[in-house]
Amino acid sequence: MNDWVTVGLGLVILAVGAEVLIRGATEIARRLGLSELLIGLTLVGFGTSTPELVSSVEAAVQGSAGIAVGNVVGSNVANLLLILGLSALIAPIAVEPRSFRRDSTAVLVVTLLAIVVSMTIGLTRFAGFIFLAGLFGYIAIAYLAERQAPDHPATERHEAAAAELPRGPRPILLDIAMAVVGLGILMAGARFLVSGAINIAHAMGVSETIIGLTIVAVGTSLPELVTSVMAAWRGRSALALGNVVGSNLYNILGILGLTAVIQPLQTPPEIIRFDNWVMLAATVAMVFFALSGRRISRVEGGALVLAYGAYVSWLVAHAS
Repeated sequence: MNDWVTVGLGLVILAVGAEVLIRGATEIARRLGLSELLIGLTLVGFGTSTPELVSSVEAAVQGSAGIAVGNVVGSNVANLLLILGLSALIAPIAVEPRSFRRDSTAVLVVTLLAIVVSMTIGLTRFAGFIFLAGLFGYIAIAYLAERQAPDHPATERHEAAAAELPRGPRPILLDIAMAVVGLGILMAGARFLVSGAINIAHAMGVSETIIGLTIVAVGTSLPELVTSVMAAWRGRSALALGNVVGSNLYNILGILGLTAVIQPLQTPPEIIRFDNWVMLAATVAMVFFALSGRRISRVEGGALVLAYGAYVSWLVAHAS
């Protein structure tokens, strides 16, 4: 099978698996009595990040640190520059300062933490457990803060995201089966995607890191792209910003954390030297644009998209 077809097939399978898994897991959570707020904070955020998760774990297990780490860093850069920029071009993104200050502070701290870890101890199991503890801590703090303020804009956003997930009077065993089957589909899709990506890198004579930062990263970010662009199109631009910030937190703390616990690895030197700093600069730009005028304008959105184009062009120019 052609390697590009293999990658495309892997992405389609990942999307199907994520949808099946999140539907089954969400209904199980509702049956267990979890609130829409908690479901929105956890399962909805986890759902859009599952393609990145299984792809990075699969790449790490296959010994490709370039794809495993490049997928996360590249996805975060794509979220901040490409996806947020396109969303702002469709409709300026209004910013609610209360929730954004908390979440933007968290994503800045987490991004800096990832850079420091990659430059010092590397993605060891210890670092992975620290990342996972940070994720659970963030979810707990956000849940407690939003539960105590029912009118909090972030509360409404998370509850609305959970409420949009389909409901159905199905037997609990069917929901469990959907979750298990969805996970199996995800693992199969990740194997197709990673194997195809590695073969493409070898055939083109470029590093696996470049493929991870571009093809794999953008491909696994498609759920965030669709969700954010559709939210902006429907006039719910604040949801697009929440999706991006939440996804970047999950990518670093959840995906890098779990990947490191399962298969410790070292961040490729080229990512330490350049791409990590692009991720940090994009994060700072997002926070500056959002807080300077309490919105991200179309002009600023266009600047973000152009910056992503420049970043990818630089990667292509230095691919060999």
